[in-house]
Amino acid sequence: MNPIVRGESAAFPLSDLKLGHAAVVKHFTLPDADANRLMQLGFLPGSTVTYRQRSPFGDPSVYHVEGTDVALRRETAEQVYVARTGASE
Repeated sequence: MNPIVRGESAAFPLSDLKLGHAAVVKHFTLPDADANRLMQLGFLPGSTVTYRQRSPFGDPSVYHVEGTDVALRRETAEQVYVARTGASE
């Protein structure tokens, strides 16, 4: 998938994050209600999210954000855009 480039950092879908790696939430391409629910769970722009666990069949996956583990389906994670930790916009 092609990254979305903003300044010097490249945003990519959370679903492309490698297991055990962390990234910073940048933006969503979800409907407002879904984006708001994720923000209630801690997926706020600027927060760090870590890919913690893959289910035995690959979906859903578990991400750690704001002290909580959250399971997301791939179709949702594909619409959460993140950038590598330390990348500036």
